[in-house]
Order: sequence, then structure tokens, then C-alpha cells
Amino acid sequence: MAATPSLLRPSSEVFPPEPSAAVRANLRAIPVRTTALGLLGVTLIALGGMGAGAVPQHDPLFARAGLSWLRYGHGHDLAIMVLYLGLGLVVWAWIKLGRLVRSGEAGDHAVLGAVTAWTVPLLFAPPLFSKDVYSYLAQGQLALSGYDPYQVGPAVLQSALSENVSGVWQHTPAPYGPLFILLAKAIVWLTGGSVVLGVIAMRLSLVGGLVLLCRALPGLSRHLGGKSAIALWLVAANPLLLIHLVGGAHNDLMMIGLMAAGVLLVLDRRHVLGFVLLGLAFAVKATAVVIVPFLVWIWAARLDGDERARVLRGLLPGAVTILGAFLGVFAACTLIAGVGLGWIPALSNSSVIVNWLSVPSGVGAFVGMVASWFADDSASVRSGIFVGVARTLGAVVLIWVAWTQWWAARNGDVRDNLRRGAVTMLAVALLLGCAVRHGHVRSPPTE
Repeated sequence: MAATPSLLRPSSEVFPPEPSAAVRANLRAIPVRTTALGLLGVTLIALGGMGAGAVPQHDPLFARAGLSWLRYGHGHDLAIMVLYLGLGLVVWAWIKLGRLVRSGEAGDHAVLGAVTAWTVPLLFAPPLFSKDVYSYLAQGQLALSGYDPYQVGPAVLQSALSENVSGVWQHTPAPYGPLFILLAKAIVWLTGGSVVLGVIAMRLSLVGGLVLLCRALPGLSRHLGGKSAIALWLVAANPLLLIHLVGGAHNDLMMIGLMAAGVLLVLDRRHVLGFVLLGLAFAVKATAVVIVPFLVWIWAARLDGDERARVLRGLLPGAVTILGAFLGVFAACTLIAGVGLGWIPALSNSSVIVNWLSVPSGVGAFVGMVASWFADDSASVRSGIFVGVARTLGAVVLIWVAWTQWWAARNGDVRDNLRRGAVTMLAVALLLGCAVRHGHVRSPPTE
């Protein structure tokens, strides 16, 4: 009889020794120099953002402090240099921290300390690399003023908030869920429509998603067989997340935090509460719904009976209870916010932007450009036709990927389900024509 794998390993690998008190103390220690290097970086980013960020058009703080020169000419160039110098320092500090984590010299506490230190300066910086936060606040002001943010755009307000919204979104209805509209409405009410206070309050609200993410990552690592410190370093301390989602004040951060916490609760067999949080994530942004069908398989696999019985109970009567929690909390958010479902068709509005990071959009635009080279009248070649065809093909491929991944995950294995769910979410990001908004990827200038 073949020996079991555990018998083939040294006893020290099967039963690793407990770490010594010195090692445990070292894991709790915070690498001061590395953390300080990243703190210097984010501080420079915040300072550079005063000229290179999405500064409000009429900012009384800038005028009183005599900093308006940072928005023009050489002052603006200097601000961009400072911002990118800070970005380089943050990336350098993140790599140094990763080396400490991988070598076992730093643990969860070290990473969480760095995340905290690197987040605080960004909370009070101007919006970075995006003006989307002004759209959020303007949509909240629309709801507070009695307008339906799913029917009209910020242009109807003619307010200090709406004047800072990017021109392409001035007449665009909100594509966000009712919970986020309710949050934006509350922030505008609390801050009295102040642009600066509104941005800070929105950031403080969204950073709650980062807190949830940091709480969920160790548990997710435990279920998936990973190391929590590495997960925290790779995700929560990642400069892309901190600069883009915290610095840019994007509501994706809240959705990700709620989704991660919801997934962890489901894996911990607290199914109903987990799907409640997933419903809240969906009520912020629609992308969160992608993982839900895969979690239904995980729940169904824990029921009694053979595979056929579990599938039937997972898809039919039992799923009513679980999905009822998901849809129930979403319906409650919709009723409390006093809005309808207009945000779902509004999701397609961002397709007016042809972004090359969306594979179908990039392919369609490229084919249209090449076709114009061989046309007698290049102006007669409408690239929009090629983009539309490519996006349609991309949607077909996405449906196929989503279906095949979901059906292949019906055995309910936790790691396999989450891996296939992640593949599907990656396909959504790559294949949806409007997957990446224009404001999410651009250089510091505010337009």
C-alpha cells in the first residue's frame, strides 16, 4: 500500500514548530523605515495633487493660501513632477515591504500599519487622476433636490458641484446603485453642498470599504490556503488600490469591501448574512453580482443528498431563501433611497467612451483605423460601426465564458468556485465595452 503524502514528509513539515516569542514579536513590529518611505511618497502625492489633481474650478482655500499658481504653467509642471516622484517612492516602499513579508520578517500588523499610514494623507488630498467624485456628489445633490438621478444628469443643477463634473458626464444619468445614491445624498445634505467638505466626507465613507477588505482578507486567505500577510500586502497595501481607489475616491472601494466581507461570511457558513452584504455591494455597483451565482453552488454543496438533489435544492426552493436575502436588501435600499431601477439601463451610458483597455473597444477602434487607411475618403469610415460589432462579439464571448465557468463550478468546491468566479470577473473587465471608465486611467491634468 502506498504511503500517504504526510508520511513522506519530515515531521517538521507536517507539524511545523510554533514560532518563538522573538519571531512573534518581530512579526508584530512595524518596519519604520519602509513605512516612512511610503508615507513620504503619499505625502508628496497629496501635495502634488494640489496642482496636478482634479482641483475644484473655484476653490476658496487655494485662493486664500496663494496656491493658485500650482494649476498653471511651470507651477502645474512642478506639481506633476512632485506627484510622480511620490508615486515612485510609494511603489518602492511597497516592494520593500513585500520583500519583508515574503521573507517572514513582517506580518499582518506591519502591513496594516503601512496601509493606515499610507492612507491618511490621501484622505485630505484633492481627487487624483479622476473627477468622478464630483459626479458622485452631484448625483447626490440631484436626489436631494428632487430630481431623479437615473433620468437626468448633473447639468440641470448649475451648482458648484455640477460645474466640476467632466463635460462628457454632464448629461449622463447615474449608473450606480440605490445605496450609493443614498450615501451621496446624505453627504451633500451634511456638508451643505460644499465641494471640499463633500470630497473629504465621500472619501471617509468609501474608506470603510478598505477597512472591510482588510478584515476579510485574512479569513479569505485561510479558506484558500494562502498567507494573510501576503494577501494584505498584495491587495490592501497595493499602490494601485490606494492611489486609484482612495486617492481617486472611487466607489469601487466600497463595493469591493462589501463583496469581500460577504464572500467570507458565506465561506464561514453564515450564508444569509453573507448574501445580505453582497446585496449591499450590488446596491453600490452592479459588478458585484458576478460572484453571486458561484457562491450559490458553494452553499448548495453543503446541503444533504447527492449531486442532483443538491443542484435542485440550490437552484430552486433553497436558493429562494439565500437569494431572497440578496434581493431583499437591494429592494430595501431602493425603497429607502426613493429611486427606481433606472440605473441598470444607465450602465450602458459609459459606452460613449472608446477605451482601449476594453478589448472589444480597442479591437474595433483599431480595425476602424486600419480600414480608414484604405478608403478613398477616410472621413467616411465610421469607426463606431466597427466598435459596435466588436462589442457585440465581446458580449457573446462573455456570456459563453460566464456560463461555462459557472456550470463547471457546480461541484461546490470552494477554491474552484472562487477561481472560476475570478476568471468570470476578469472576463467582465476585459470584454465589456464600457468596463473601464475614462476617468480611471489618465494623466494628472483634470480634463
